[in-house]
Amino acid sequence: MADRTFETLFEGGTFFEGPRWRDGRWWVSDFYSGLVRTITPEGDVEEVLHLDTQPSGLGWMPDGTLLVVSMVDRTLRRLERDGTLSIHADLSDLATGHLNDMVVDDQGRAYVGNFGFDLMGGGEARAADLVRVDPDGTATVVAGDLMFPNGSVITPDGRTLIVGETMGFAYTAFTIDADGGLSDRRTWASVEGVSPDGCALDADGQIWAADAMANRVVRVTEGGRITEEIPAPDGLGIYACMLGGPDGRTLLCCAAPDFFEQNRRHTTEAVLLTVGVDVPHAGLP
Repeated sequence: MADRTFETLFEGGTFFEGPRWRDGRWWVSDFYSGLVRTITPEGDVEEVLHLDTQPSGLGWMPDGTLLVVSMVDRTLRRLERDGTLSIHADLSDLATGHLNDMVVDDQGRAYVGNFGFDLMGGGEARAADLVRVDPDGTATVVAGDLMFPNGSVITPDGRTLIVGETMGFAYTAFTIDADGGLSDRRTWASVEGVSPDGCALDADGQIWAADAMANRVVRVTEGGRITEEIPAPDGLGIYACMLGGPDGRTLLCCAAPDFFEQNRRHTTEAVLLTVGVDVPHAGLP
């Protein structure tokens, strides 16, 4: 495995999640500040919006409208191109825990996961549903019995959705039907010992996964073989990652000392780290 070294792009967040690359810059949510920011590769920062209900997953509709997961009130927000922020869909009747990450397909359909239980309150772990939100805001449960559905990717042909189950130690794949439904459920990779969090797909069909419990990011093949591992700097865990940069070969990682709300809410110890890799980004997000 290659010897890779992280560089720090940005410091001073509470807890970063949902990293994306778009329009020549990184986009990232910061849970407890409520901010969605953009950051250029040179480190120039801009605040895009503020939510008082914790932003998480990010994605875009075909017309460029930004969708933002609003975790605590379990809604999906829509930022119009004129700056207006509105509720795109209310998932409070469908989600049994805080909303989490999502992936938006090229038709503007958002596939949104949730915790499934009260993680921060010490609730008993339970399976959760994956919800599809159509461009008109209609929300439908499209898969169930997922153990903490988290980071998800869609293959370049738009036909396969792969979702990480953080507490299931697996990636589960579905065929995306013409109407946006999910079928042909199968295990894409069993990754015992890896708790997959935010992730990115590369052009070799492998997934870079933040390992939420092991302070590292790993590259995983279909079938579950780990082909590369990059440990986090001492004292940090990695909770999300994304491929981007001008050539798609920069891996951005969201790092913090831990993921516990009581520890993160009133501190600014989260950092964004970058490292160069060999194979570029592919698919969505």
